[in-house]
Amino acid sequence: MPDEPTQTNRRNWDERVAIHLDDRSGIYDVEAFLRGGNALLPLELEEIGDVSGLKIAHLQCHFGIDTLSLARLGAEVTGLDFSASAIAAARELARQSGLQANFVEANVYDAAQHLTPAGFDMVYVSWGAIIWLQDIRAWADAVAAVLKPGGRLFLAEGHPTLQQLEEVDGKLVVTYPLDTTLHFREEKTYAGDGQALHNRDTFEWIHSLGSLFAALTEAGMRVESFREHDSLPWPAVPSMTQGEDRMFRMPEGRPSPPLAFTLTARKA
Repeated sequence: MPDEPTQTNRRNWDERVAIHLDDRSGIYDVEAFLRGGNALLPLELEEIGDVSGLKIAHLQCHFGIDTLSLARLGAEVTGLDFSASAIAAARELARQSGLQANFVEANVYDAAQHLTPAGFDMVYVSWGAIIWLQDIRAWADAVAAVLKPGGRLFLAEGHPTLQQLEEVDGKLVVTYPLDTTLHFREEKTYAGDGQALHNRDTFEWIHSLGSLFAALTEAGMRVESFREHDSLPWPAVPSMTQGEDRMFRMPEGRPSPPLAFTLTARKA
């Protein structure tokens, strides 16, 4: 039986699917994707390299636009998500786009029970994924379990330093603790037309870089690269502005904490 935070988060994400499918803010743009575009960001494309012919597991795939973007690059991709609504939307998006991908409804911790164990060249996880997971060590174990020996993880995520902050009167204030359960109630999602949510409660966890690195190491993974970035794909605080590259940054002239990071790790 799923725990209450998981059930609460699933209800919230089930509701977000329809809103995100209609989003034209630049975070999701399904129409551009269906015209032949690729939803992956330039920094992701640069770091993942050539994926043609690779077997990739996309964990926490939401409605599959990134999963299918990897398929458009020539990968054999399986997307996994705990939301039935998201998986149904992903399969419909695959049909509309004519792209081939498998989609599996399951909790990410149970990935090895639903995907081929040690069957993937790469695990892809991107943008606002691990903050929804209480047990980062169980997540790292799941990643390692589905990777082939020598396979690699690519992770793109909001930086925990940023996730601890709130903007108050134009200043960034440290507000949220690391590695503990946080309960939020928000009226709207981060993308879409501003439609109000009915399922507003969520539970989140800001994982320190130390706990993330330790979890990967204990799961038998070796971190190969780590980069911090001054931009990310959504407006994490109200004053952020969006550039032509679809990324959000702090206003020009204001000092910026690290906003995001990318990481690659390889299974021994």
